[in-house]
Amino acid sequence: QSETVWRQADRYGVPRIVFVNKMDRMGADFEAVTGEIRAKLGAVPAVVTLPLGQAETFAGVIDLLAMRALTFDEADRGATVREAPVPAAFAAAAERARAALVELVAGEDEALLDAYLRNPDVPAEQLVPALRRATLSGRLVPVFCGSALRNKGVQRLLDGVVDFLPSPAD
Repeated sequence: QSETVWRQADRYGVPRIVFVNKMDRMGADFEAVTGEIRAKLGAVPAVVTLPLGQAETFAGVIDLLAMRALTFDEADRGATVREAPVPAAFAAAAERARAALVELVAGEDEALLDAYLRNPDVPAEQLVPALRRATLSGRLVPVFCGSALRNKGVQRLLDGVVDFLPSPAD
């Protein structure tokens, strides 16, 4: 079904974002899904959040724009979001993923490329508008992850809808 809807969105030039759901389930493989986005859908994924663990160890997401770990309170079904520094066990992977995201977006946006060449540590304030422009043009597809059933990562996805997709004014 995803492929059919994706082809329709291609046909009508609809910008889109991706949410990799069920990261709390056995067999969850975020990297494999992003590879399938590239191979099967022909899109260029721009990973915005990384899973903080997978399957039974899934605890939340790492926001690569802010470089913060977001965890969600089980008691209130994820309504309470806690921000913290990225745990040491995930720090190297998060740094690599953020660097890849910045490089990918800089390759699609001339204004960001100039900032990137001056300083590869581009702040989120510059990265978000550039990623929005690339999303609206269809060159990149922001990718988020989480668990909708447990309300983990959904908040960041909704922020992504506001940050990257067209507003009614557009």
